[in-house]
Amino acid sequence: VELLERAAYYGVFVVITLYLSRILGFSDVQAAWLSGSFAAGLYFLPVFSGALADKIGFRKALLLAFALLATGYASLAIFPSMLEAKGLVEYGRTVNFTGLLEADVRWVIVPILVVIMIGGSFIKAVISATVAISTSSENRARGFSIFYLIVNIGAFSGKTIVKPLRESMGDLGLINLNYFAAGMTALAFLAILLFFKNVEEKTNGKSFSEILLALKSVLSNGRLITLLLIITGFWIVQQQLYATMPKYVLRMAGEGASPSWYANVNPLVVVLTVSFVTTLMSKKSALNSMAVGMFIMPFAALVMAAGNLFEGDIDLGIVQFHPIAFMMIVGITFQALAESFISPRFMEYFSLQAPKGEEALYLGFSYMHSFISSIIGFGLSGYLLTAYCPDPRLFESREAWELASSNAHYIWIIFAGIAATSAVSLIIYGK
Repeated sequence: VELLERAAYYGVFVVITLYLSRILGFSDVQAAWLSGSFAAGLYFLPVFSGALADKIGFRKALLLAFALLATGYASLAIFPSMLEAKGLVEYGRTVNFTGLLEADVRWVIVPILVVIMIGGSFIKAVISATVAISTSSENRARGFSIFYLIVNIGAFSGKTIVKPLRESMGDLGLINLNYFAAGMTALAFLAILLFFKNVEEKTNGKSFSEILLALKSVLSNGRLITLLLIITGFWIVQQQLYATMPKYVLRMAGEGASPSWYANVNPLVVVLTVSFVTTLMSKKSALNSMAVGMFIMPFAALVMAAGNLFEGDIDLGIVQFHPIAFMMIVGITFQALAESFISPRFMEYFSLQAPKGEEALYLGFSYMHSFISSIIGFGLSGYLLTAYCPDPRLFESREAWELASSNAHYIWIIFAGIAATSAVSLIIYGK
């Protein structure tokens, strides 16, 4: 079910900013804040949904989660028909961009995103807690490595479906891929209903006041929170796979670019390397493993910025790439390698802090770095895109847009600086 949920989520999320801008007419900044708030909520709510899952049982929590997800994704597909009825959308061709800029009805997307956000928050707390409960201290790193492998297989399959939909249906594909996501989560609902058995011990759950006390306890652990904030720097850059990259490559490399497939390089490389990296670093501390990944990250961002250094397509014999696209793929490859060093070991480190019987609650706190990085990463992306790589539809001529986007690579240099700062901070933290 983790595989199905991730396939649904990433199939939608990899083009969520395109959906918000091209289908609903939001500006880069508006789309960034909406997407970032959605992702941030998805990572903050496990603090509370995890506690509720401990109380009602993991099986009931997952049934509720997948019911909400299937409803929410289906609503993303159905909602644009309201705009069509108002004459704001021309299916199969382009969005009536000017009309949508003033259309209040597009803000109905907010409660739809909230439904998906609540459903997804249960998944994050419950599945990772199931892994923690089903493993021992001796094999927990391996358990989370397998978990992370499945996450990335799901992410790969979800992103793969986006390109053929866009090529065959244009912007209409950005709408119809939500039916795919709804189908995947409905299938996961049936799988839970038929096959899933609770593995957790029966508990009375936590009250809201107890959750706040637990949150206060975690936040008072200065060493743990400092590490979480440092790791946030890595995730701010990682978020750009969805915040900046899709719009950046389509604008700089042309509509023939395939941002969803470029993003797929990330889970593919993680799937191929995470088990090897975990084994390689098994005798090293979690902090040492994370430090290796943190120093790979700024190099990855600089590679992404280097596409403008080449002239003409890059010919690999059987396939040609626009230089922007090619360097983006190379950069994402290094980014994924960094993730293999960092993410499984961070989850292992955090899970070992969980008191017995409170695994779901405590694992919910482990996603706080993504809560912070979603808000900062997406919000910063909107402003950087507006400043260095703006929407071509806002310009009267191609020449005017090219002048405005001549320093688009600055975006990735800024993110390289953020990654480098986090890497150095982790070394200081370790000392």
